[in-house]
Amino acid sequence: MEERIIGDYRLIEPIHRGSVTTHWLAEQTSVRREVIVIELTDFAQHEAFLNDTRTKASIDHPLIGSVYEAISEDGHCLVAMEKLPGKTLADRLSAGETLLPVEFSHLLRMLAEAMLHLAAKGIATEALSPAAIHFDNQGVLRVSNIACCGTPNPHAAVEDIARLGRALPPLIPTGRPGASRALTVLAWMRGEGIARAINWEEIHSYCEQIESQLVEVSHSTKAPTTARVRRKKSPVPAILGTIVGIAVLGGSAALVMKGKNSAAKNANQSLPAPIMIAAGNYPTPDGGKEKLKAFRISACEVTIGEYLEFLEMLELLDPESRNIYDAKDQPAEKSDHLPKGWPTMLTAAQQGGIWERRPINLFCPITNIDWWDAAAYCDWKTGRLPTQEEWFAALREKGDKPEFLKPSKWGPVTAIGSDDKTANGLYGMAGSVSEWTRLPASNPANPLGEKSHVIIGASFLKPENGALSRDWTNDRLQRRPDLGFRIVLPAE
Repeated sequence: MEERIIGDYRLIEPIHRGSVTTHWLAEQTSVRREVIVIELTDFAQHEAFLNDTRTKASIDHPLIGSVYEAISEDGHCLVAMEKLPGKTLADRLSAGETLLPVEFSHLLRMLAEAMLHLAAKGIATEALSPAAIHFDNQGVLRVSNIACCGTPNPHAAVEDIARLGRALPPLIPTGRPGASRALTVLAWMRGEGIARAINWEEIHSYCEQIESQLVEVSHSTKAPTTARVRRKKSPVPAILGTIVGIAVLGGSAALVMKGKNSAAKNANQSLPAPIMIAAGNYPTPDGGKEKLKAFRISACEVTIGEYLEFLEMLELLDPESRNIYDAKDQPAEKSDHLPKGWPTMLTAAQQGGIWERRPINLFCPITNIDWWDAAAYCDWKTGRLPTQEEWFAALREKGDKPEFLKPSKWGPVTAIGSDDKTANGLYGMAGSVSEWTRLPASNPANPLGEKSHVIIGASFLKPENGALSRDWTNDRLQRRPDLGFRIVLPAE
């Protein structure tokens, strides 16, 4: 079949033909990236197809495939989807491949996290199969966007879990540490040896335990200095152990001063100083110009070590005073600023270990924090989050072309190479982690729609579009393993 061109898309070859759609491997020619194009072939299903597409486009989660664009004009109706990296579990099963039990436990835990996100949003889904689950050789899981329009089926989760419980056992190699535990979870998913249907939350918890146990065993036998990831009730005892004397001697009055150093300061002494951005007219992300006052912006994303200082300071305050840095409209139900999974993250970072299948230390960017956490930290530092215009002005200040920066991978903020460092000294603007910004803004794809908060810059999980990447969200409570922030400070 000859290649076809529809708008910005070159349809290369069909990879699946269904009764109403054809899936194509395609190229988006303007940015030269591979995509999956789903073309509607039965126009009697036009409205249903567009409704499903709108539902898919509403999903904003780093583990779930993105919708790039929908086209319905000139006799064509199609949607361009992100082409996910890695092999599908269906391909791995077909090839007779296996995964180490620790890898499989990590995969299943992250899958549960993605499915719990869809359930929390009340979104209906297509049947989940091994063909929808992608897993690469670096341990990154991504799930095809299986959202669809309609009322969620109350039995869908049970059916999906049972389906995977039946399909996935061949991925577990027998005789490897943890294999029996992973196979037991799959048996429970099939309904064997359990009085009721297991749910995604329980799968997440079981796999987290298995993964932690296997990582701990691996590190205790191979590398004694590597972090042993243990489940903790609270990080407070470990933090307070080194600073209780300060609380006794110094009193609480001095502790509420913004920017006060804490016991974690040694981890941050070698970080580069903030970058000064002069006042002037700067290009905006949407192609205009905006006059900005002078400001300073952190050269790197805020690190785990820096954020630890903030949490240490809050622990020294009386409980009634720990909200002094909270934004005025912070939701009442938000009671602290601990990142999601903080005990495990902190233990691994302090010991230079492994977290979420990635090497981690105190110089890595803080993630799993929401907008309110980032805003509170910035206020403590007598700063604030950058607006998207300030962020983009800092990026372009020395004339850097955003499209030439190459997205950096996960790692310490100053270990990023020159490919993702601007001429004025900013690290990780195209990659590492995406970043929260301060104010809501209009989405140029829907200029008449409601303004939403902007997440700017690509990440190690979603590197597409690099420094030009932007997402809009109304959920400032969301926490992601690839989402952090940097800080703007007054000009000196």
